[in-house]
Amino acid sequence: MCGTLTCQRYVDDILQPHVGPFLNGLPGTIFQQDNARPHTARVAQDFLRPLQNLPWPARSPDLSPVEQVWDQLKRQMASCHSVPDLELAVQDLGAHLPQDNIRCLINSMPDRVAGCIAAGGGPTRY
Repeated sequence: MCGTLTCQRYVDDILQPHVGPFLNGLPGTIFQQDNARPHTARVAQDFLRPLQNLPWPARSPDLSPVEQVWDQLKRQMASCHSVPDLELAVQDLGAHLPQDNIRCLINSMPDRVAGCIAAGGGPTRY
């Protein structure tokens, strides 16, 4: 997205056209997001109320597999000199990210949650 992600843009450009239809097609799915301001705004919470949401502890990036994916992408990222170059590079790297890596991250969630609980919500080895 170009520009700042406001809570209204989050609802209008992400939740309504993409997340809502996707989750409605997967009954029983639980939606997860972090505590970024657009995610916690009333307009976003109102939209998400009919969906099942996973509460997210404050300051707990260790629980988010997407943070690990971003880390993998950043380590492989070549130097980009324009936004279009960056967009193409991220799309290309994302399309070629080994699915085994994604599967391992998903499968590590029970251990991540246990580690977060054991650390009292603090940093974990993840």
